[in-house]
Amino acid sequence: MSELVKSMPEAAGTRGRILDLAVQIASSEGLEALTIGRLATELGMSKSGLFGHFGSKEGLQLATIEAGAGLFGRTVIDPALHEPSGKPRLRKLALGFIDYLESSVFSGGCFWTSVAAEFDNREGPVRDRIELHVGTWLNILTEQAKAAGADDPRQLAFELFSIGQGTNMQYQLFRDADLFDRARETVERILP
Repeated sequence: MSELVKSMPEAAGTRGRILDLAVQIASSEGLEALTIGRLATELGMSKSGLFGHFGSKEGLQLATIEAGAGLFGRTVIDPALHEPSGKPRLRKLALGFIDYLESSVFSGGCFWTSVAAEFDNREGPVRDRIELHVGTWLNILTEQAKAAGADDPRQLAFELFSIGQGTNMQYQLFRDADLFDRARETVERILP
């Protein structure tokens, strides 16, 4: 029993290391680029040891999505929860999203942009999980736009989401750091 108790934190630490690498790869190369063999090689693990953490490639992809969601939540959503509901929180969410993109949390830019583009025309649990998390983000923006008194909360959420996605795409293509300031100016214009 004591060996099991000692090995549980170690397993959690190993799983965390695997997922830290997996989200970075997925952000730049996509979820299909994740293979048990590749991760095992890069982390100096056995394939069977790594496989034991996830059970399948789909299990690895789903765990990677959850890890990406956790990081996004801690980086963008959680800091905004300290602001009053409505316009202050909405502004913090929108600007936090721009900060998240600028800080290159993920080596390939926005994790959600990468994985959504890869799976948006597919069916199955991986796509469903991506849709759930992106939908949750849009719902949070919509809820705060409504609390801010927006005439059309869904439209305002769409605009703020689109600013982030457009900034990410252009930055990934052109590497123009001025885009982040342009995005912030646009948010401030929309949310005076």
